This record gives sequence, C-alpha cells and structure tokens, in this order.
Amino acid sequence: MSEFDDIRPYNDNEVSPVLHRVINNPEFIQALTRWRFKHLANYLGFMAPLIRWYLHWRVRSIHSIADLQKEIKTYMDTMISRTSSDLTIAGLDKLNPNNAYLFISNHRDIAMDPAFVNFALHQNGFGTMRIAIGDNLLTKPYVSDLMRLNKSFIVNRSASSPREKLKAARHLSRYIEHSIKQQHSNIWIAHREGRAKDGLDITNPAVISMIALNKDKKSDLSSYINQLNIVPVAISYELDPCDALKANELYQQQQTGEYAKTTHEDIASVALGITGQKGHVHVEFGDVLQGYFADTDAIAAEIDRQIRLLYCLFPNHCLAYQKLKGKVPQVQVGATKEVFNPEKFAKQTQLFERRLQQLDPSLHDIFLTMYANPIINKLS
Repeated sequence: MSEFDDIRPYNDNEVSPVLHRVINNPEFIQALTRWRFKHLANYLGFMAPLIRWYLHWRVRSIHSIADLQKEIKTYMDTMISRTSSDLTIAGLDKLNPNNAYLFISNHRDIAMDPAFVNFALHQNGFGTMRIAIGDNLLTKPYVSDLMRLNKSFIVNRSASSPREKLKAARHLSRYIEHSIKQQHSNIWIAHREGRAKDGLDITNPAVISMIALNKDKKSDLSSYINQLNIVPVAISYELDPCDALKANELYQQQQTGEYAKTTHEDIASVALGITGQKGHVHVEFGDVLQGYFADTDAIAAEIDRQIRLLYCLFPNHCLAYQKLKGKVPQVQVGATKEVFNPEKFAKQTQLFERRLQQLDPSLHDIFLTMYANPIINKLS
C-alpha cells in the first residue's frame, strides 16, 4: 500500500472500476437526474436505468485519467461558451511546460478556480494539475470518487485533536513535495481555507506553514520554498454566480454572529458556480517565488503582492466602488487595461445593476462591498 493511498488521486488502472462504481451508485444517478433533468425528476424510476445505460456507453472508451480529462474538456468548452463572455489568459510565457509547479491562487469559487487554471495550462501545452480539495466537500462516496478521478487529492480538515491535525498536515506536505520533486506533477492549492466571500484576497500564512512542514530541519526555509517552484495565480471573475448567497451568509454573520450551513450547501455552491453566469474571466500567472524569505509571513506577503498586482478589475467593480465611495476609482479595467470611464462602460454595468436590484435592500451594502474590495485591495 502506497504511503499516500489515503489522499492521492486515482491511478490509470483504477479509472474503469471506479467509473463503473459511480455509475452504479443509485444516489449518484438520483443526483444527476435532479440536476441535469429537473423536469424529469418525478420519473426517476423510469429514467434511472436509461441514464445508467447511457453513462456506461459513454465511458466505454475511458481507460485512463487522460481519457477522462479529454472527455471533461468537451464539457468545459461548452460551459465556458455558455457561462462566460470571455476568457483571457496571461503570464504562462514566463513558465516552462517541462517543469512542475506549485500553483497557489486566490479562492473565489470551489470548483471553477482550479478548473480555469487547469484549462489555461492545458490550452498552452502544460500538464494538468493535482488539485487540493477539503474532505468537508466530499460528503458522499461518489463525490469523493469523481474528484479523485479528476486528479484531486484530499486535504484532511476533519481531524479534531491538535496531534491529528499536525499529523495530517505533515502527510499533506510530504505528498505535495513528492508530487513536484519525484513525480514532476503540477499542484494547485488555494491560498486560504474557504472562499474570499468578502472579495478580499488575503493569503493565510498557515497554508505556507503546512507546505513547509516537510522541510528538513537542516535546510533553511528559503531554499526549500525555492525548490517547490511556487507560482501565485490571480483568478478574476467579472460576475460571481454565488454572490447573492455569499452576501446573505455575510449578512447573517453580521446580524447573529454566526451562519449555519445546510447539509450539502457547499455542493449546491459548486453546481451554481459551474452553471452560473461569470461574465469575463481572466487567469494570470505570476513569477516563480525565488530568493530570500525570512518566514512564512514574508512568503504569504509576496503571494498577496503578486495576486493584487495581477488581479483583473472589471467595470462592475468600479461601479460598486463608485456607489459606496461616491467617487470614480482611478484604475484600469479588463485584460486590455483601459482606464475606467463610467460613460464608456455603461453598457457593461447594466447587468450588474440589475443583479443588485434583485437583492433584498438589506444586502446591498454587503453586495457592493464584495465587488468594491478588489479595488480597495489593489489601491492599497
């Protein structure tokens, strides 16, 4: 049994049996029917055998992770064309497709953040990534199977005692280093646990501390970090499909001091993040972290500096800032870096205005702050 069998993605020889296990899972068929064929959900007993037969037929030629990701790409192409007005990618010309990198990005969407980074890499001749995913999202066996089939590895967030948490973190740190140095596989991990619901992208130094846990005691921190080829990535969405849900969560926390998630709420957010309108999406890769770092705080600060620099602002961010601050921000917008002009970009801000008016007025300030904060963060 491999040292990392409990957290690693599935291997090629496991693809076919796991796929068939998922397809034969009644819960998966039920969930798929309710999500993909809502109008036929009342006929589940009749539809289930047909859907199961179709899926078995569809996966008949999938025998490896590469085969599966080729199939996923067709759905990714369709999703991008239906839910995004544009996708722009920058910064990959600075990286070498033959090297393995540890990509650390800001975190706005559970599934789409790594999906867009993966898509950008694949489109430019880079190998796809192994993706860190918290076990809190793997609420069903078939969800865990699907994630691990798509090169996800498990971050243990359910450990309770300090000793168990440290053990799990060391295990994860060893796996990340092993993947990059021994198996030459790209890795993706978010720069913080949980999405930045308030729109402020701030790296948690604890993530860097976890990555560095496997460092030899005789080695210095900078040398270890330099060997991991860490690349900050900024993912920018013109529109957040989950913005109303995030605003409501922040409002509830503001009013009561807490917010209790419903069962499988994160999975619902995953589905909405995939299917919801995103407008223009921009993915930009930074520079490989190299040089001297005094401590993990310094590394986190450098990641924040690059993400803040690379983050792409859009006209709706500027409109939100203008509504809150009463003045037009002096910033550049879009991948072409045009100076924001309210009159020139009036058409682009109309959709955002409609989204705002559909919300309960009690959520307006929180909603606007979510979209204005990237400007505030960049100006800082």
